[in-house]
Amino acid sequence: MQKETELITSGDGAIFHLNLYPDDISDRIIIVGDPGRVDMLSELLSEVRVRKENREFKTVTGSFDNSGEITIISSGIGTDNIDILINELDALVNIDLSTGKAKEEPVSLTFIRLGTSGGIRADVPAGSVVLTETAVGFDGLLHFYEGYDWLLDTFLSDVLVQYLEWPDTFSYPYAVNASKELVSLFSNEKFIRGITISAPGFYAPQGRELRLRTFDPDINRKLAEFSLKGRIIANYEMESSAIYGLAGLLGHRALTLCLVIGNRVTGEFIKDYKPLMKDLALKVLQVI
Repeated sequence: MQKETELITSGDGAIFHLNLYPDDISDRIIIVGDPGRVDMLSELLSEVRVRKENREFKTVTGSFDNSGEITIISSGIGTDNIDILINELDALVNIDLSTGKAKEEPVSLTFIRLGTSGGIRADVPAGSVVLTETAVGFDGLLHFYEGYDWLLDTFLSDVLVQYLEWPDTFSYPYAVNASKELVSLFSNEKFIRGITISAPGFYAPQGRELRLRTFDPDINRKLAEFSLKGRIIANYEMESSAIYGLAGLLGHRALTLCLVIGNRVTGEFIKDYKPLMKDLALKVLQVI
């Protein structure tokens, strides 16, 4: 049996941070960062069965177009929040919360992250959508878990580390591929396919300077010019490496689609991106 400090539930038996019970979620889950985006996307559902909220984690589960239930949940920002989100969603379906024992027949969930991001190449314009074929984590979270080596695209990581002259004092970047099944579902969409950098922060980790300088003022240019066998680095965001890594370790499927709301090269920025995000969400709901 799990110690109470390992698998934490609330007084009424809900999983601690998400405040959810096992029957509150679907096996198809859309992850967004902003809790407000959950309300916006829930308008696309024909019927809502669950509405719950705790901290930055807001959850809605309902039906879409007679195709079964979908869960939409917010993660907040960063891979630390994703660590909580994916582990607790997995626990809801694969651990008996009353005993702490793993179930004999594991359940596989589908995670689609719908996010916003910044394009780091001129040919990834604001308003475009990036399908993340591979997420490269500058965050280091996956290194805390055992047995992840089989998941990694180590060749990509090694080439990127050498190309960037990555400091030895930094966590070694890890590269994880999206679910091939989920990628194939969107083969007819005109999304930009590429590598996404998951940064551990918004400012210096993404090459921004306010009052503090970055360790390498030239890193965005280097990333934009990087190419490996036709694969390009398209954008920055802050969650996908952890989603792909944890999903892979736990036996789930994951894919990220990011709406590019700003281009770091041209300076173009879309302030009112909500209609575009809603259109993207509708496409995803129709596919999955």
